[in-house]
Amino acid sequence: MYPCRRVADQPLTRRDMLQRSACGFGAVALSGLLTDRHYAAGASGPFAPLKPHFAPKCSSVIYLYMDGGPSQVDTWDPKPQLQKDNGKPFAMKIEPTQFNRIGTTLGSPWKFARHGASGIAVSELFPNVAQHVDDMAVIRSMTSNFSEHTNGNYFLHTGNGQQGRPSMGSWFAYGLGTECQDLPGFVVLDGGLIPPGGLDNFNSGFLPATYQGSVFNSNDPPLANIRRSESSDVLQRNKLDLLDKLDAGVLERIGHVDQLESAIANYELAYRMQTVVPELTDLSDESSATAEMYGLHAKTKGTATFGRQCLIARRLVERGVRFIELTCPQLGHDRWDQHENLVSGHADNARAVDQPIAALLTDLKRRGLLQSTLVVWSGEFGRTPFAQGSNGRDHNPFGFSLWMAGGGVRGGTVHGATDEYGYKAVENVQEIHDLHATMLHLLGMDHERLTFRFSGRDMRLTDVHGHVMHEILS
Repeated sequence: MYPCRRVADQPLTRRDMLQRSACGFGAVALSGLLTDRHYAAGASGPFAPLKPHFAPKCSSVIYLYMDGGPSQVDTWDPKPQLQKDNGKPFAMKIEPTQFNRIGTTLGSPWKFARHGASGIAVSELFPNVAQHVDDMAVIRSMTSNFSEHTNGNYFLHTGNGQQGRPSMGSWFAYGLGTECQDLPGFVVLDGGLIPPGGLDNFNSGFLPATYQGSVFNSNDPPLANIRRSESSDVLQRNKLDLLDKLDAGVLERIGHVDQLESAIANYELAYRMQTVVPELTDLSDESSATAEMYGLHAKTKGTATFGRQCLIARRLVERGVRFIELTCPQLGHDRWDQHENLVSGHADNARAVDQPIAALLTDLKRRGLLQSTLVVWSGEFGRTPFAQGSNGRDHNPFGFSLWMAGGGVRGGTVHGATDEYGYKAVENVQEIHDLHATMLHLLGMDHERLTFRFSGRDMRLTDVHGHVMHEILS
């Protein structure tokens, strides 16, 4: 006989209590998980981390963009024959150049020396970076399809020489998301020189607007409107909540609209960045030894600016940002683009970046971050081994050098070669699409499978080209 329960409530048995509380315990666990934005974003969140196609070698990229086209024969590609023929008429057939003021063969004004256990030869322009060659793969056979800065920049950044395509940083953020929900997946650190082609080098093109590059400058504040104008956080939050409600109503009526959905996501990200960015760019918690190592107090022009960028890049990697690009500091002349005054121009540029880059590699390595961070150093093309006029070099897309370090790269490697004058790539010739394919591969992405449907076609960063450079991988 069961007692009548219509008269008075019966006390719960232990079994009943556990059954009725199960959802409550689950809710407690769920509330804890929801405070973790990685979990709360879910698979549908535009900034949520996404699974790669296969096991990655690294999780972040720092792209050191040497705007203007550094000379390969004065930096990473020594050519004894060039030195022997200095001042003589150039012995090879000369392709059409950008400006056609053809001079004689121009040997490098800088000496090369071998460094590290690998014995890789590096110009005296980079005494500090040269100490890290055993962590680097130097590619001496890169080529480009363009010899003009704007088209060359678009090609390097987007895989297409025309304006309007998504930047490689946007593709990386689209394919992999970001491990930090309070910062963009693609950050550009502006040292003072936005490259020819402008901000379209960092645009998201036909990808959702949430994936475009966010440009941080070297000033305080590093971003416009990073400090709220409202008198209190509550007031600002109320405004954003109302805006979200109004936007949601529009979406409910008209359906999917990328511009509006991206705006909603970006509003929320900007709100979170108000707290995170000031802390990110406040370097007062770094030791004096770290500041000294990066050159934050250096007197040489541009070194402190680029050193600050490199240090912030390390801090961004620590916070899980996927792709960080650094641009050159303003030195009062035209970047690495020395059509004349090669000696002073290249020397100034090298002094500005050599110490900070070496410090970045050192810092990443000692913190255990270099193995999970791919560092790339590159311009958009190289320069001619013959003079433009008497003391400069013209643009050269036929063969130039770049290097990669960390993140699954086989250190102490030299890949490819140019001819005896350093004019054209002749061995293991590589193109920009190969660079992009290799970078994606190291982050666990198959460049042929990373696509976005646009205008009736499955578009990709490498278009219908690109091969992974397996020879430089560990």
